[in-house]
Amino acid sequence: MTQPIASRDMTARSPDHSQVTMTELVLPQHTNALGTAFGGQVLSWVDIAAGICAGRHARAVCVTASFDEVHFKLPIHHGDVINISGVVTWTGRTSMEVRVRVDREQIDGRRQRALEAFATFVCVDTDGRPQPIPPLELLTDEHRACHSQAEQRRARRLQNRAR
Repeated sequence: MTQPIASRDMTARSPDHSQVTMTELVLPQHTNALGTAFGGQVLSWVDIAAGICAGRHARAVCVTASFDEVHFKLPIHHGDVINISGVVTWTGRTSMEVRVRVDREQIDGRRQRALEAFATFVCVDTDGRPQPIPPLELLTDEHRACHSQAEQRRARRLQNRAR
């Protein structure tokens, strides 16, 4: 159950506060006939990481509102370890953007970026109504740069939605 707004801490939080790191091993049940991970399975893991990240920031239940374009840069094979990292890059009144990166780690230790995705989450109460979230505290130049890029992506999303 989501806490009432009055009792939630709305203090600004840095992106580091919400950072999530998950590790998954790609097993046979996660792969297709070619031995590469099902895209839907990888996106499920991405959504879980992003949801945890959003919930940490809001300290409340957050739901997926959208994903930007997702492009798989490299195949992820059976036996690969994938490292999934998420961080809040932008906040609005009730929504936030979460950047999720997936790195493929092969048995020899080589790591390569397999995909990057941006998801929008909305904080909701138990009835599914949007709830305010804490602002993002931008402490470093990297935080500010990520936030600036996120504002540009948000403007494009809004423009596309208006069409």
